[in-house]
Amino acid sequence: MTEAANKIAVVTGAGTGVGRAASLALMNAGFTVVLAGRRLEMLEETSKLGPAGKSLCVTADMTSPASIAALFDKVKATYGRLDLLFNNAGMGAPPVNFEDLPLEQWQAVVNTNLTAPFLCTQHAFRIMKDQKHARRPHHQQRFDLRARAAPVLGGLHLDQARHHRPHQVFQP
Repeated sequence: MTEAANKIAVVTGAGTGVGRAASLALMNAGFTVVLAGRRLEMLEETSKLGPAGKSLCVTADMTSPASIAALFDKVKATYGRLDLLFNNAGMGAPPVNFEDLPLEQWQAVVNTNLTAPFLCTQHAFRIMKDQKHARRPHHQQRFDLRARAAPVLGGLHLDQARHHRPHQVFQP
């Protein structure tokens, strides 16, 4: 049995592209992956491409704090633990001149690319800090936190990983 067996991961934006590839790699490595995204049909397609029984599809809108909270409530209720978070969901602004970019579009990009990973990481830390680990002594507990976002968010993850070192949350 691999070290990843019985570990739980959340991948946002799991229906296509990098999110799909990361999800499939994690499932093939033995993780059970919570596939999160807006379009259920795309999540189900990702699920079918991976090993049977190694995923759970959860629709979630990364621009909605309530939807993000519901995603992590589902993870905690279903598995009671979380071992890896891959913040992958993202979007770009339309190809227009900067001065013509509507504020609403700008805010949608910021909410998806910055605010959503921030909120997901907060929820993930709460689950990780609260979960019980029967297989390892406390001093050997380790959690993975992965982010694909703006460099400033990567810095946030590193800073938070250092701050939460007593809880053994880390950024490899």
